[in-house]
Amino acid sequence: MTRITSPNTGASSASIRRAGPAQGVLLLSMSCLSVLGAVLLAPMQPRMVDAFADQPGVAALVPLVITVPALMIGLLAPVAGRIVDRVGRLQLLTAALVVYAAFGTAPLWLNSLPLIVASRFGVGAAEAAIMTCCTTLLADYFEGKERDRYLGLQMVCTSLSAVVFIAVGGALGQVDWRAPFWLYSVSLVFAVLCPLLLWRPVAAAADASRDVPMRWRPLLIPLAVTFVGGILFYAPIVELSYLLDAIGVSSPGIIGLVSGFASAATALGALLFSRISTWGPRRLLAASFLLIGAGLAGMGVGNTATSIAAGAIVASAGAGVLLPTLVTWVLSQLDFEQRGRGTGAWTASLFTGEFICPILVIGLAALFGGLPPAIIVLGAASAATALVVRTALR
Repeated sequence: MTRITSPNTGASSASIRRAGPAQGVLLLSMSCLSVLGAVLLAPMQPRMVDAFADQPGVAALVPLVITVPALMIGLLAPVAGRIVDRVGRLQLLTAALVVYAAFGTAPLWLNSLPLIVASRFGVGAAEAAIMTCCTTLLADYFEGKERDRYLGLQMVCTSLSAVVFIAVGGALGQVDWRAPFWLYSVSLVFAVLCPLLLWRPVAAAADASRDVPMRWRPLLIPLAVTFVGGILFYAPIVELSYLLDAIGVSSPGIIGLVSGFASAATALGALLFSRISTWGPRRLLAASFLLIGAGLAGMGVGNTATSIAAGAIVASAGAGVLLPTLVTWVLSQLDFEQRGRGTGAWTASLFTGEFICPILVIGLAALFGGLPPAIIVLGAASAATALVVRTALR
């Protein structure tokens, strides 16, 4: 059922606007901007290193161009959530889209690598607001099965867009390493569309106070599980190429093909979510973590490209079900007036887990004697998490 909202009173009537496909598609499209920031630049890292070869510490600074936005999302999403609840969704979203374009295209004119890295902090801050606002608005505009469907589609869109953005970034990077940064200007189109297609949602019952206290206790377990989920979700994405390289598969084409199949599996898992969302968080989380655990274990023990790819596909399918399950679990604990803060906290937990993932894998690899054993340990941890949520949740 589509939610009925009023820009002024929240009252229900035939004249009140109803959210539909136009609003859903716009919010799903904007959700992909965080993926654009993460993967668009990955293929051109070597060219950036060459362009700034005389810059001290270039080997460390260039990867920061990609990783800094994720760190900023983890740090600032809770702040964005607070602003969403106090100021409003559309004001923050529109401003963030303009900031995203300004900082995202800044490297087109900057000739200093440290300044380019600094500009990425601005991109991450904008992404924190965009992600929080889009997810919150999806929850505001839609209810029940339709909300579950759109939250699942959010995962589908971001997964498939990653494949597209990697290809586009690689193609544009062949022209010039700066060329991919032009794509950040697309957010200006969204900034124009937002006031035309979206409206300010309000609580359905009445004009609610903006200072409603946040109930954090019911969210502690969902947010903790989301942090763990962020680590496990990101593991196959980050480590797949290294595992393939370790067995002698270094062709970018083959690695890209395997990564594409894994992303497709994530999308399929997210599509499946809307059909099985009635299972409830307890069963869905247990099944998701078990799939991820089995997939990671398969990646760790695999000694051929086929076996490693199979493990990545299984793990990614589990991740596709996991993320919409986690966000709907959190949203079910929230009233309208708390939704921005809760969504911001969820986004921060997820992206903090993603940021921690490579660091944790490095530590596990040093402790257990290599990357494959480290991935197996993560798989075992995922299976243990499945057991915990199955037995501890009601």
